[in-house]
Amino acid sequence: MSEQARFMLVASALMQNSPAFDRAAALAKAEGAALHIVAFDYLEGLATAGMVNEQALEQMRLGYVERHRQWLEEQARPLRKIGVTVTTEVVWVENPLQEILIHLKEQPMALLIKALEHESLLSRLMFTPLDIHLLRECPVPLHFVSHVQHALPRRIVAAVDPFHHDGRYEGVNDRILNEAVKLATACNARVDVLYAYDLSSINADEFGFDNASAFFSSGNAKALFDAQGQAFNDLAERNGIPPEQRHMVMGNPAKVLASYVDAYSVDVIVMGRVGHHGVGRLVGSTVEHLLYKMPCSVWVVSPQVLED
Repeated sequence: MSEQARFMLVASALMQNSPAFDRAAALAKAEGAALHIVAFDYLEGLATAGMVNEQALEQMRLGYVERHRQWLEEQARPLRKIGVTVTTEVVWVENPLQEILIHLKEQPMALLIKALEHESLLSRLMFTPLDIHLLRECPVPLHFVSHVQHALPRRIVAAVDPFHHDGRYEGVNDRILNEAVKLATACNARVDVLYAYDLSSINADEFGFDNASAFFSSGNAKALFDAQGQAFNDLAERNGIPPEQRHMVMGNPAKVLASYVDAYSVDVIVMGRVGHHGVGRLVGSTVEHLLYKMPCSVWVVSPQVLED
């Protein structure tokens, strides 16, 4: 018998419930997975209070952590009543990112679930939010929950780009579709695959054309479109996606994906990234660019880490 999968839900440090709890419970129930709910506490005022001695501070910290643990247990009780195996944990730590990564290493998880924390553009420019750090660092599939209509997703879209000549992307699209189909099967949901292609972003030299005018001549443009369509259909075919659930749309990928999700009331969009050691950890910025703009929850397929 295979070992039961485990999902990890990162709860808010403010003892606030969120749709992420409902989504995590619904997914765990649908996939027969255990759920580990963990909160990472750190209150700056309490941590640095100078008017009481260290022993009193420690008692205050322990009291806060215990109250939070009891609150998590209250949230866990109804989940256990529907048959989900739930464990809870509260950790006092200033830097939750490293603690989350340690947890994922020491307690292997099949999925990390977290409510998306919407940050202003100014805040994101000044400080890299935890969600962006997780997007870049998380070694397992990552589900950012936002704009929830249904606890259990009913409509899922897999966003792919099968026409890269860059070998670093090899296999990423199949992993995206595999993850999307697996999720849709567990949720009894519809899955569509969407390829948003943008000719303006294609380098003519990459495809053997001497200049842009030759590249965009009617014959060459049609040949390129046909080649992209063939690559897209081959990808969908080998992953069992029927023709009526394949969509190839020309336009800026970020705008196309956001518009499609909004128009068709998509619950989850599944996207992928390519991982690297060193500075270039995120190849392409589509996922990061769309994270705060997508009118649905985002499911990020973890990368295979490649050497720079």
